[in-house]
Amino acid sequence: MTFNRAPYNNREHSREHKEVPQEKKEEFAIVLDVVFSNQNSFKSDEIAQAIGTTNYTLLELVPKPGVILKTLQKVYIGDGKRDEIQYIKRSLFSDKMSSGAKSELSYAIREIVLERESEYVEFFNKAGPISIRMHSLELIPGIGKKHMLDLLHEREKKPFESFEDIKVRCTFFSDPAKAIVDRVIMELDAKDDMKIFVRK
Repeated sequence: MTFNRAPYNNREHSREHKEVPQEKKEEFAIVLDVVFSNQNSFKSDEIAQAIGTTNYTLLELVPKPGVILKTLQKVYIGDGKRDEIQYIKRSLFSDKMSSGAKSELSYAIREIVLERESEYVEFFNKAGPISIRMHSLELIPGIGKKHMLDLLHEREKKPFESFEDIKVRCTFFSDPAKAIVDRVIMELDAKDDMKIFVRK
C-alpha cells in the first residue's frame, strides 16, 4: 500500500531511484445512502452515494434496474461484470453528500480500515518524516510530538503486529483504527491540504 506524501523512513529508499506505482482504481465501494435525482419532470433516477475502498473516492453510482441497494452494502464497481451497479455517474464532493450518507461515513470508513488493518499497521511501522520539523505520524489525530517519539521508540524495539499490539504497547493510543478514520474524514472534508490516505 502506498500513502500520499508520507515517505517511509528508509535510508536505502533515498539512495535508490524507485518508480512511483500508479494509483489503483476503485474496485469496490460501500453504499452510504440511496437518494433520488430529479433531472426532469418525467423521470426520477435512483442514485447511490458511496465511498471507494481503495482511495476513499466519494462517488455517485447508478444501480441496475430492479436492484435494491442497502446502506453499508459493498458493491463491485471495477471493469469486470457488475451485478448491482450499472455505471459510475460521477465523483462526489463531501459537501454534496446527503445527511444520510454523512451519518454513515465514519462506519463505512472504519469497516474499510479494519479490513485493511495490516496495511495501516505497516503505515505505523514505516511512516517517515515529511520535513525537518514534521513527521507524518503527527498528521494522525491524537499523536503529538511526544506520542510520535513514543511510537518510534516502540517500533524500533519491535515492529507493530496489529492495532491491538499498538494499543497495548502505546497506552496513550486507545483506538488506532478510529484515529485513521478521523484522519480520512479530515482529508475528505479538505480540512488539511496534506493527503496521506485519500486520493487527491
